[in-house]
Amino acid sequence: MLEILGVRLLAPYVGLTLETYTTIIGVVLAGIAAGAALGGQAADRGDARRLPATLLIAGGLLAMATVPLVRALGEGAEGGGDGAALLVALVALFPPAAVLSAVTPVMVKLQLGDLAVSGSVVGRLSAWATAGALTGTFGTGFVLVPLLPTRVTVLLVGAALCVAGLLVGPRLRALTRAGATGLAAVVLALVLAGVAAGSRCDVETVYYCAQVNDDPGRQGGRVLELDDLRHAYVDLDDPRHLEFAYVRWIGAAIDALPPRRGAVDAVFLGGGGFTLPRYLAATRRGSRSRVLEVDGGVVDLARERLGLRTGPGLEVRVGDGRVTLRDEPSRSADLVVGDAFGGRAIPWHLATREFVADVRRVLRPGGVYALNVIDRGGLALARAEAATLLDTFTDVRLLARADARGEPEAGNLVLLASDGGVPELRVPDDARVWRRDEVEAFAGDAGVLRDDDAPADQLLTPR
Repeated sequence: MLEILGVRLLAPYVGLTLETYTTIIGVVLAGIAAGAALGGQAADRGDARRLPATLLIAGGLLAMATVPLVRALGEGAEGGGDGAALLVALVALFPPAAVLSAVTPVMVKLQLGDLAVSGSVVGRLSAWATAGALTGTFGTGFVLVPLLPTRVTVLLVGAALCVAGLLVGPRLRALTRAGATGLAAVVLALVLAGVAAGSRCDVETVYYCAQVNDDPGRQGGRVLELDDLRHAYVDLDDPRHLEFAYVRWIGAAIDALPPRRGAVDAVFLGGGGFTLPRYLAATRRGSRSRVLEVDGGVVDLARERLGLRTGPGLEVRVGDGRVTLRDEPSRSADLVVGDAFGGRAIPWHLATREFVADVRRVLRPGGVYALNVIDRGGLALARAEAATLLDTFTDVRLLARADARGEPEAGNLVLLASDGGVPELRVPDDARVWRRDEVEAFAGDAGVLRDDDAPADQLLTPR
């Protein structure tokens, strides 16, 4: 449970990336290994009957301390990369993982009275431990995370461990009445510290720590932040206003779709602030948008704070983009917009040749696939994605800012792909268009991303 909740505690500060998952899993596993070894030694050297209650209570207190610890250290970890994430995880998650993992070898010591049944004892304890892990995993992912704020869940887990220790303590004579009173005081202090630490989120969705901030420079301007990144900008008063450069570039593609003044059928992979569906409705009257958004909490927040209004012209379906796109009829859309990639990690299964083939199936002849890619450094991810689109579509173009050498600049890059030829764009002043032959040169020898081989996270952040 702490491993899953730890990801959600750290994500608002260091992002939700493959490296974040790897760091937390690695730190927790290291704690489990250390706790198992030290717990076994402690059980052999002293009175093992006193240890279970002590370990449960100590583990509960350390679990409760993760909330104020992550809050205190998280601000300094922002922008610190993987090293900062590792440090926060070591301080906050390693101690409770180690202490709680020491319980199992202690219980083996207490129950192993006859070597003739050692296999049965160890097997039974291992089975119960695994059953507990499964209960915690499924209960956290399917029940607690959607139901309660993360910090509340962590505090409840810690309190439950302390109660378990108190229940075990009197029977094993491991805790005095004075000790119980002191424990209650410590628990209360940690709960107050966790509450006082607060949360930087307006809403904790299933996937994100989400908040909406006002733009002081524009009366109707609202900025949607997911975890630690600005994700979308919405002008409540003017749906035609496109704040972010890459959104203006996709807006230029929308404007160029033939017929110039006609309605458009569009599918949007990723809703976020629903800026582009609102823009399409305002600029191409009678258009119909279907938005596939994985996070229902983001949809609810957009309805409450970002002016989202759904109806026949703008429908929202909550679910994974790869899965929900399969239900879209073939040749049903003039435009598909992919805007589900993030600045730290991307849903790699939306980047592969197999997924692009499904996009092509949904598009009508001459339809356009507009894909926002965020990349940095040598643009390895953008090159691979360009190669993937070139493998599927007859015409691919690239919109981006140009650097001093005239090459695409790191940041947001928009790829436009079509089988009928990408329409000519009225390019915003801050962008340049690279045509198919230039896109081929840009892609170079980059490999096509496939379901079987799509190292998107590693391309985005080279190691």
